[in-house]
Amino acid sequence: MTFWLLLAVNSVTFGGLLFLLSAGFSLIFGLMRIPNLTHGSLFMLGAYFGATLAIGYRGVSANFWIAALLGALLVAAFGGLIERLLLRRLPGEQLAQVLVTLGISFMIADLCLMGWGGDPISVATPRAFEGFSRLGALVFPTYRLVIILIAAAVAVALWLMLDRTRLGAMIRAGVDDPEMARVVGIRVSRLFTIVFALGAGLAGFAGMIGTPILSVYPGLDQDMLPLALVVVILGGTGSLLGSFIGSMIVGIIYNFGQALMPELAYFVLFLPMLLVLILRPQGLFGRHAP
Repeated sequence: MTFWLLLAVNSVTFGGLLFLLSAGFSLIFGLMRIPNLTHGSLFMLGAYFGATLAIGYRGVSANFWIAALLGALLVAAFGGLIERLLLRRLPGEQLAQVLVTLGISFMIADLCLMGWGGDPISVATPRAFEGFSRLGALVFPTYRLVIILIAAAVAVALWLMLDRTRLGAMIRAGVDDPEMARVVGIRVSRLFTIVFALGAGLAGFAGMIGTPILSVYPGLDQDMLPLALVVVILGGTGSLLGSFIGSMIVGIIYNFGQALMPELAYFVLFLPMLLVLILRPQGLFGRHAP
């Protein structure tokens, strides 16, 4: 019983990290109509930035949460520069945009390998959340519960932003019909930068808070990017609810698959994606592209 409960908690925790990674990815894909193949690299970059700040240099280090926020801000600024300086020059050229983002991903991987080396870097769990928490007779790792709560809080905050603010209304309009949004005076190009930076920042933040569990190492970007793609395909582009539910589904399938059928883990993971592509190409909660 304890094994299954811990596996379930680990699955939901991993799903929470995937949601932080894929929510911005889904909005970028829905608004800009391109798959941002640098997204896994932004996750890894946020982990490296945050880990460097948290571990410190010559005795000077930052608090774990401050390091996570600073790392997210640095990655968000980097993402904004990518959109402003590169992707904006390739409007409507999906193949060129995909190749550019893929090339940037390889460049980031090489720079991280050169700057941080090939050894995995681990960050200690924040002291306040070390150990285990009890719920009656059940015992759960405290930090994993914190990640679940953070993912839920971010999901609520994003929902409120998208459904209750003027910025959210403009983003929804840009996702649903970018041409009509331009006609009514919405600066879609500015939305591109805002959404790209927001998505990059969320990915960087997820990378850092996931470091005590996953550590950060060369190749982390390539491990996370396919999972984010599966989430977006399952949930549907531009759908926050789809990202959340898709992340939980992928987290559960991935962890249970690794634990119970490691030799078929990726088959079990990608099979639902193939079925969705065949039966409902727009995803579980997505809409047909205009």
